[in-house]
Amino acid sequence: MRQLRWAVGLAVMIMAGSVLPASAHHDHDRRPAQPDRIELPNGWLPEGITTDGKFLYSGSRADGAIVKIAIRSGRTTRFAGAAGRVAVGIDYDRRRDVLWVAGGAGKQVRAQDADTGKVLATYAFPSAGARFVNDLTVTRTGVYATDSLSKELLVIPFGHGRSAKLPAAGRARIVPLTGDLQLAEGNNLNGIVSYGQSLVAVQSNTGVLLRIDPRSGRTRQVDTGGTTFVNGDGLERGRGVLYVVQNRFNKIAVVDLDRRQRTGELVDTIERSDFADEIDVPSTVALVHGSLFVVNARFGIASPETAAYWITRADARR
Repeated sequence: MRQLRWAVGLAVMIMAGSVLPASAHHDHDRRPAQPDRIELPNGWLPEGITTDGKFLYSGSRADGAIVKIAIRSGRTTRFAGAAGRVAVGIDYDRRRDVLWVAGGAGKQVRAQDADTGKVLATYAFPSAGARFVNDLTVTRTGVYATDSLSKELLVIPFGHGRSAKLPAAGRARIVPLTGDLQLAEGNNLNGIVSYGQSLVAVQSNTGVLLRIDPRSGRTRQVDTGGTTFVNGDGLERGRGVLYVVQNRFNKIAVVDLDRRQRTGELVDTIERSDFADEIDVPSTVALVHGSLFVVNARFGIASPETAAYWITRADARR
């Protein structure tokens, strides 16, 4: 009898060992259900979008409010804004569980709690002339933001070590940009992402991609063989490629960059009916679970205070 119990127990363990890991592997590979379109509140005036892997976050240019959207269920939470506040580019900081938000013409970057939207710190970048803090990226060493009206990189450096504390407001600084970047009329530097020790940004009015050394401020144009990305807005890194949203052209360029970000080649273009109309104007994109979630800013639409806005899903390039 004991031998029979032992044999039965061994058979159960073998079955469990052979079935459960395979099932877990299958669950890991299967993509969660994702909606093809997510409606935003009417009059939202969105521009930026980011993700923590489970939620999407999009800010409002109307009052700086932020909406938090559960990707699978679509459940939304709205964080209140304030009069005179603007939310343009936005990026999630996993280590500190905060949202970094570019403040546009307000010449500031805000750190906001990702669960409540509470403003935890404000970093000012005063200047004699106009400034437009457009987009930003969070790296291991700090937050780096573009100013579309100047040859300057806006920097909020993190402290050394493993501290996850927010930097003091006084640590915000400006790094002058030198090298290949030449200002032109209109919006200059816009979307920005990190590549190891370097940054890559797009200049909207000229359509060039620029590699930036965040320490020295030296810029070098990425050789794309003459291809430009005019109206380049938000950038997102994918698996071996860079996604460049070209807002008023209503498309996303897929660019293959070499390992040192010195050369790039346009390898694909993503277009969707939900951002095909000339007034849809996709602005920024977030990559999660093999999908690109693109926010429609609809720049220039009549009656923006009551207009409809939404987020469109597209398959990422494999």
